[in-house]
Amino acid sequence: MAKAKKQSEQVNAARKAKHGGILTAVFTVLSLAWITPIFVVLLNSFKRKAYIFKYPFGISSKSLFEDGFEKWQAGIEKVMVGLLNYKNALEDTDFFNCFGTSLFITVGSVAAIILFCSMTAWYLTRVHTKISKLIYTLCLFSMVVPFQMVMFTLSKFANILHLANPLGIIVVYLGFGAGLAVFMFSGFIRSISLEIEEAAVIDGCNPLQTFFRVIFPILKPTTVTIAILEAMWVWNDYLLPSLVLNVNKYRTIPIAVQYLKQSHGQLDWGAMMAVLVMAIIPIVAFYMVCQKYIIEGVVAGAVKG
Repeated sequence: MAKAKKQSEQVNAARKAKHGGILTAVFTVLSLAWITPIFVVLLNSFKRKAYIFKYPFGISSKSLFEDGFEKWQAGIEKVMVGLLNYKNALEDTDFFNCFGTSLFITVGSVAAIILFCSMTAWYLTRVHTKISKLIYTLCLFSMVVPFQMVMFTLSKFANILHLANPLGIIVVYLGFGAGLAVFMFSGFIRSISLEIEEAAVIDGCNPLQTFFRVIFPILKPTTVTIAILEAMWVWNDYLLPSLVLNVNKYRTIPIAVQYLKQSHGQLDWGAMMAVLVMAIIPIVAFYMVCQKYIIEGVVAGAVKG
């Protein structure tokens, strides 16, 4: 019996190892499929326009790594020429002003969504009335309605309410981001025991103190997840700022990329690739910093049971 059991365990271990190898291969291919476009953008950001179209996936017609000082010097010169794309991108798009506008809108929108939606979700989860159920249903419904159905009405109301500025568009993003945030916060709050809140009330906490001192710290894993999702959405969004903002005064980075087009539809592809690289770096850095908190949240949720 012991020998048969041992053989069975060995067979199961072999099957798991085989399946693990297959999954590793599949996810490796998928990872390469996701990374390749980013690598192509980075590579082409150092090329002239002619080379971008002629050699989109190569360094040039001649390798930069051939022997000889002349080849090495030529390669350095090509790299220096490629850096002109970044210089032109910074100048043509007024990148730092656009970066500041995008950063202000993204940080403000994400902070507003996290603050107000977490409080809303806590109220809707703990207070069971017809009104709270209706509000929760409307939040879910907002996730289903396509943006194209409301964009013209939204643009009109934004003009009437004088929201065509970075501070005003934060209110608009709060409205559009509330559905997903309330849904995710509500699901996590339901798993929090009521005894914790009752103990806080017994200790003398009012509702605001209970939320900010007890509930909100527990929401950290979900908060970080929502912050990453909303930040990626707001930072990369083009359509909403183009409809709401006064683009003659305020331009986000996606709008600045669009304005790289010159007369007759001409486009400086090298500068555009450089802008895209500079736009990707902040959001990737933000994700890399916060990903450990997401992993901690998944583990905590699994153990919490």
